[in-house]
Amino acid sequence: MKSSKCTPEGKSSHVRAAAFGRRRWAQTLPRPRIPMASGASAPAADDASSAFDAAGIPLRVVTAASLFDGHDAAINVMRRLIQAAGCEVIHLGHDRSALDVVKAAIEEDAHAIALTSYQGGHMEYFTYIRELLNAAGREDVRIFGGGGGTITPPEIRDLHAAGITRIYSPDDGREMGLLGMIDDLVQQASECNLLAEDIGLNGPVTPEQREKVARLISIAENADPVSFAQTLKVARSRPMEDRVPVIGFTGTGGAGKSSLLDELMRRITTQNPQLNVAMLCTDPTRKRTGGALLGDRIRMNTLVSDRLFMRSLA
Repeated sequence: MKSSKCTPEGKSSHVRAAAFGRRRWAQTLPRPRIPMASGASAPAADDASSAFDAAGIPLRVVTAASLFDGHDAAINVMRRLIQAAGCEVIHLGHDRSALDVVKAAIEEDAHAIALTSYQGGHMEYFTYIRELLNAAGREDVRIFGGGGGTITPPEIRDLHAAGITRIYSPDDGREMGLLGMIDDLVQQASECNLLAEDIGLNGPVTPEQREKVARLISIAENADPVSFAQTLKVARSRPMEDRVPVIGFTGTGGAGKSSLLDELMRRITTQNPQLNVAMLCTDPTRKRTGGALLGDRIRMNTLVSDRLFMRSLA
């Protein structure tokens, strides 16, 4: 487990994430308006409830720029605004394949995906992501995107018909503004209810069933201890007496924890290909907004291995 720097209160940020159901503390935090460089403001305090889903879980959004696309200026602006709205943002950076995005959305148990695509392959890219999510049993994940003038109105219509939640056009940008588009994304993502979705936690769960492992972590974070204990009892696939090694890494921001872990995982998967390894990476929640930037995946090149599971915690 990798934990990041301490929170403003001086407590290690992984302490809160480890407690059952403790993430709901964020619902009580004030959400003042945050001045932006443009003079606009992030959502006000009375909009804070929209940063949670129907079960009261903080919204988790995967952000990325598409494969073969180095245009990351737009998604960097959007992910900052999504975070300022109170969401937990799992940022993947640019040049990300459909498989990268879907793997992240499943393991992170995300509510939504926000993508930009300026390389001309948006029709295939967005629809393939939708198909992969549906095949994994995550039809509930909302997909949002944009690509400026490269995505034409007829293509936007076809993408919506294919199950993409919303493609924002240049006209939407002029009419809604940046914050209007963020408000729309958050509002639609908040209609999800992760804990109400049935993904089959009615028997033993194996490491290969990543969507179920991810949901167990979400239940551990957000449900009450009794409900989690009951679910874990049913889902346990090995005797409780079996123990596995747990290694913790900590350090100040920029110390190189992610790079060290990436190299360590490369060596483990190369020398011990039969092992399954799970990584829990913790980053602090912003006290002022309740949002968080979870960016460790952007440095993890070894996640292509089917033996590695990664979850970002706030």
